[in-house]
Amino acid sequence: MRHPATRRRTMGWRLLRLEVLGVCVVIVAATLIGGVEAGKSALSGALVGLIPQAFFVWRSGQARGGRQAQRFVMNLYRAEAGKFGLTVALLAMVFVAVPPSNPISFFSAYVATHLMPWLAPWLRRERSTPQPR
Repeated sequence: MRHPATRRRTMGWRLLRLEVLGVCVVIVAATLIGGVEAGKSALSGALVGLIPQAFFVWRSGQARGGRQAQRFVMNLYRAEAGKFGLTVALLAMVFVAVPPSNPISFFSAYVATHLMPWLAPWLRRERSTPQPR
């Protein structure tokens, strides 16, 4: 059996993989509906959302709890602050260097990256089937 801290670290990476899968669906849909330019815009929006999320998962995986709960919480705050700063920097870089040609697909993929952490656990939960009487 795995150690509980190891299980928490791998759970963050599993959820991140589900987020990537969900965002890939958005990118493919944007490409099929709006063409290659819309797909590129969706890809840049997805990267702006996924890179900071991966940073947060990586940094929060380094945080160890145990007897030092205050240090654990401070590490989570630092991870969240780094995620926020990285998001702001990436958004600024994208809008200055490569403005998205299709803002709707850009923001659809960006919003999808923010919704997936909420939706992924709901989609993964085990559903019980009703038993016939």
